[in-house]
Amino acid sequence: MRLALAFLLVAFMTMLVYVDGDAYVDNNDPEDGITLLDALYYTTVSLSTTGYGDIAPVAPHARAINAFVITPLRVAFLILLIGTTLEVLTTHTRDLLRVNRWRKKMSGHVVVIGYGTKGRSAVDTLLNNGQDREKIVVVDPSARALHEANQDGLSVVQGDASRRDVLNRALVRDASHIIITTDRDDTNVLATLTVRQLNADAFIVAAVREQENTPLMKQSGADSVVTSAEAVGRLLGLSSLSPTLGTVMEDLLTYGAGLEVAERELLVSEVGRQPQSLIDQVIAVVRDEKVFRYFDPVVSQLARGDRLVVVRASKELPWAPRPGTHDEDFASEDR
Repeated sequence: MRLALAFLLVAFMTMLVYVDGDAYVDNNDPEDGITLLDALYYTTVSLSTTGYGDIAPVAPHARAINAFVITPLRVAFLILLIGTTLEVLTTHTRDLLRVNRWRKKMSGHVVVIGYGTKGRSAVDTLLNNGQDREKIVVVDPSARALHEANQDGLSVVQGDASRRDVLNRALVRDASHIIITTDRDDTNVLATLTVRQLNADAFIVAAVREQENTPLMKQSGADSVVTSAEAVGRLLGLSSLSPTLGTVMEDLLTYGAGLEVAERELLVSEVGRQPQSLIDQVIAVVRDEKVFRYFDPVVSQLARGDRLVVVRASKELPWAPRPGTHDEDFASEDR
């Protein structure tokens, strides 16, 4: 809009001088009148305050127009030029300061590569489970996807996630978790390899469309691999064989209503008990970084340091209180 206004000022002054050309003289060629090119030349050197003096107003009314019309136009043009320049410099400086502040406080964050349907669902799940929105960084080459991420209040880095410079801008080296959810398996594999080279300690979760690519994804450095197409196909098959079972599975995957699958710490009051005897429906026990099914003899008695994978109500109910939500003591080994 400012550029259009600047061109409008130039065009208006050019026509003003050209129409009143007889009131001006070209000292380099006094015999010829003022052409349209001469008027444009006079306008540009006048608005830019260069003023060579080769073309000058000679008639009294032309000098009056120059004093009361062209001079204000010159001032307006300079204000427009200087104001735009200052704003660009200020915006650039402000962006640099904001990025530097962001880099200083961003550590242990989550990087989500790909902000399509799977990426947005992953972010929603993180937010619904208490993840700080300011600790999530989205990487995607699509301007539309990044616009949506910006509208969702997320930090955004635009570019190809298989490139080191893009991942470095997302501070992958300092991230605690990376979720890779692009629509192409080959892109996911390459991104996983690059991420693992930059960060050997981060927990990487990657999606693949085809089951046959799962081993390759794990060899690339992914800690957990989710086969999206097969998972959807399995849910479709279950729903066709048993609509009730399909409804329950969909309920488990939906946040905020009905049932949910969650991982929680063991309470002091639960130490020494059997997994089947707890209020929550325990389906697995995590002990020494290994996952055991609830019926495994190894975890027949719960011990300090165990973590439980449970199925429970999404919201606490009066007749089914959620353990761990009433300031109970946890039985972590370091407590």
